[in-house]
Amino acid sequence: MKVLVIGSGGREHALLWKLSQSPSVTDVYVVPGNDGMSDVASLIPIKGNDDIIDFARLMQVDLTVAGPETVLTEGLADEFEKRGMAFFGPSKAAARIEGSKGFAKALMKKYGIPTAAYETFDDEEKAIAYLKANDTYPIVIKADGLASGKGVIIAQSEEEAIDTVKDMLEGHTFSGAGRSVVIEEFMEGEEASMLCFCDGTNVVPMISAQDHKRIFDFDKGPNTGGMGAYAPAPVMTKEMCEEVNVRILRPIVAAMKKEGYPFKGCLYAGLMITSEGPKVVEFNCRFGDPETEAVLPLFDGDLARVMLDCVHGTLSDDAVVWKKACAVDVVLASEGYPASHSSGEVISGIEDAKKAGCLVFHAGTVKKNGQYVVNGGRVLNVVALADTLAEAKAKAYEGVSRISWRGMQYRHDIADKGLLHLEAKK
Repeated sequence: MKVLVIGSGGREHALLWKLSQSPSVTDVYVVPGNDGMSDVASLIPIKGNDDIIDFARLMQVDLTVAGPETVLTEGLADEFEKRGMAFFGPSKAAARIEGSKGFAKALMKKYGIPTAAYETFDDEEKAIAYLKANDTYPIVIKADGLASGKGVIIAQSEEEAIDTVKDMLEGHTFSGAGRSVVIEEFMEGEEASMLCFCDGTNVVPMISAQDHKRIFDFDKGPNTGGMGAYAPAPVMTKEMCEEVNVRILRPIVAAMKKEGYPFKGCLYAGLMITSEGPKVVEFNCRFGDPETEAVLPLFDGDLARVMLDCVHGTLSDDAVVWKKACAVDVVLASEGYPASHSSGEVISGIEDAKKAGCLVFHAGTVKKNGQYVVNGGRVLNVVALADTLAEAKAKAYEGVSRISWRGMQYRHDIADKGLLHLEAKK
């Protein structure tokens, strides 16, 4: 079959890499992609949803896969469905699970899915009055709309919380995504991620993972789109994974079907493992980034076939198989990220990292004069697989040590929380 992936980051490179290995796949295209993906896909330099539809129809593409959330919240899945073309990703109505945090919280509240207590505001005075009546800090303030994974502020004081609400509601931060805000309790615990395949009715969880959102080691500094991930996450024991499936994943998919907008595609559950059990931090309507770069290398089935099963409502557990291994993904970012980013610096050592046994997924690169140069905030994902988490971490950082450019930054502690869990079990 012919497969088309939409997007241009590390997540999409990982999707293309895995889809290209599917026995059923003959041709792989990416729109618009980046130069680093040319080893596994044909780059199609077009823009706009109408052009994507026209290309897929012209080339008789059998399966189109959405990478970023924006094309889903814009309703591209609906347009493909109208034309009888297979599309892996939820409808515009179902994509609201990510597109509006207020919508997602209200749905969880209605169906008793565990999450933090919250209130939603679009009126500044009411939001500030709520904050002044609150005497517990820190408190979490979220932009209601899409903010590229960065629209969350953990305010440590009333003053910081009020300033944050003012900035969001006046549209000064997150490009207007915060014109409505969700204020919720701060949950104590450890974060984890669970992605799952969905066909509107059936849910098959993927292997667990843990993202690292903060820019600096030890979870310091501002939030980013994600500085690395590892899988599986030891905090997600077999029992915890089953609890998440029973109390969160199946109920939310059943709720969405009951409400009239069944979810088909990849549902991402960002979780907090609290003393009261797992609770939802957020839902995303697509593959997570950088979790995908750690999770998919551990997938041992035919990804294209599983995705088509999701589209056609025939998903089964049997088709989703995992390797008995661990994966660590270290994100290499440019100078200034996440506030800004540099560009144009020449990157060296990518092939050396591959020779060290690592996968290298391109997120923000472009090829000039035969050399890859920096062209984004998150630039590369260096991924290693091994039998143990410790071995995977060591192998990944060996690969990282072989890559360099001026201003390159990365975290040195990806997977350390997992290693602590494993050490405690000994």
